[in-house]
Amino acid sequence: MHIPAAPTAELSLLRFDEALARSGHTGDYDPAEWLYVPDFYTEYRYILGTRGARPLICIGVNPSTAAPNDLDNTLKSVERIAHGNGFDSFIMFNVYAQRATRPQDMDHTLNAALHRENMAAFAYILARSEGAPAVWAAWGNIIEMRGYLKDCVSDMIDLGEEYGATWYTAGKRSKKGHPHHPLYLRKDSGLDPFDVRAYCRDCL
Repeated sequence: MHIPAAPTAELSLLRFDEALARSGHTGDYDPAEWLYVPDFYTEYRYILGTRGARPLICIGVNPSTAAPNDLDNTLKSVERIAHGNGFDSFIMFNVYAQRATRPQDMDHTLNAALHRENMAAFAYILARSEGAPAVWAAWGNIIEMRGYLKDCVSDMIDLGEEYGATWYTAGKRSKKGHPHHPLYLRKDSGLDPFDVRAYCRDCL
């Protein structure tokens, strides 16, 4: 369980580029295998995943407690589905970077500085992919938890278009059209094309 110590606006944040430059120097994990930014446990997380040429980029709402070599059940499912669909790696990213096991503990208002650095992280992982980045929308109904999350998704869509990203979902979408969360998906679940811009317009 991770309960935020304070609103992120009250924290001193590492910029993404600073956190990336420092990653791999602390923590008990192999930086040749893992991409973890920041590379220590703190109140926010930009990126957690494995290194490869063709990652499946999974998008949740916000990070919880997972870390390299200590994946939670959601991340274990993400890893299985990435490999089952022919990807050589996975990256877990989130619409909002604040760590909170319970989404209701997230910031009540958008921290623009945290969002800006999170989008810098998104641009970085999009640029790492060979060919068109594969982005798996997997945030479930939790996307309704905060009003600002829609604007965050919209910014991600714009960035994705710059890099030629292709969006997918896995499993049955909710009655409101929200993508399925990874946790309860079959391990052999395939990926379905997802018109994320139409979704953002019609369902959020």
